[in-house]
Amino acid sequence: MKLLFDHNLSPKLSGRLQDQFPGSIHILEVLTRRARDPSIWSYAGDHGFVIATKDSDYRRLSIERGHPPKVIWIRSGNSPTALVESLLHDYYDEIMAFEQDPDRDIIELP
Repeated sequence: MKLLFDHNLSPKLSGRLQDQFPGSIHILEVLTRRARDPSIWSYAGDHGFVIATKDSDYRRLSIERGHPPKVIWIRSGNSPTALVESLLHDYYDEIMAFEQDPDRDIIELP
């Protein structure tokens, strides 16, 4: 599974998580800082990414449009990059099961 990290997450995450999520990138590697949620949504869906974000707007998009792409919604608020990295490592098994579940569009992490 490859993750597309949204603007609100550190670009460092894509490198730090390559071991578990190979091919993951940060949105700034492929789109501009001004890219809006619908453009990011389209890019992720067209290129086989799961969006990792703290932005609750993706929950709405997920409900309205379904998947692909799927969304990992990180609800930890304003937290350090190390905490987000740890969450993604700690919930790896649940995230992988989520990706394989055809009925789920979004997973929420604390």
